[in-house]
Amino acid sequence: MPAIRRSVLILSGTREASALAARLAARPDLRVITSLAGRTRRPEPVRGETRIGGFGGTDGLAAFLRDEGIDVLIDATHPFATTISSHAVDAARRTGIERLLLVRPPWRPADGDLWQEVRTLEDGCAAIPPASRVLLALGRQHIDAFAGRDDVFFLLRMVDPPAEALPFKAMELVLGKPGPEHEEATLLRAHAIDRIVCRNAGGTASFGKIAAARQLAIPVIMLERPPQPAGRAFETVEGVAAAIA
Repeated sequence: MPAIRRSVLILSGTREASALAARLAARPDLRVITSLAGRTRRPEPVRGETRIGGFGGTDGLAAFLRDEGIDVLIDATHPFATTISSHAVDAARRTGIERLLLVRPPWRPADGDLWQEVRTLEDGCAAIPPASRVLLALGRQHIDAFAGRDDVFFLLRMVDPPAEALPFKAMELVLGKPGPEHEEATLLRAHAIDRIVCRNAGGTASFGKIAAARQLAIPVIMLERPPQPAGRAFETVEGVAAAIA
């Protein structure tokens, strides 16, 4: 008699989530569904099943968990994706299913780093000196708090072109994803960037700009992480995979 398959829902948003999906999808005892927020027009392929778009709040997520017979919910979202993480806590509690977290460690300042840590986007905006040239590495949904700084030049990077005009007087947009240290250093030099504003995302995917800032002695205004939800948390894909019996 074949083994009963357990169903796993991964709330994605990180490179680690895709790696976890690939690892779990290779197991014949698991059905793996990865949920993508849909902010990127052409997301990279993910092993297993995928769904794209929001759930409609806690009620919608709880209904999806019940309807699909999900046994394990894995929150592998971005450390700053507080809304969906909150919904995951409530939906798992309502349905009584197991919830695990994949939380990559935050970056820590090292010798040569010139960090100013701030708690909010508004604090980050206020910390920018007048007449600065800033790489604003925050993502489209977090940049409006800086729109009033007409005295600052902003360099923005996005994966896809924005659907509407960006609210800045002096700016330039580059399309693409973060690169390794040498590419990020070239970008910073080419645009005479003297300040970076970013979130403490952790991981390796976007660390190149941090390493380049250290190399070029560029100060970084670093947005601190919000409190993470309680629960069984793991820092590695291997740790989460091993926790699913």
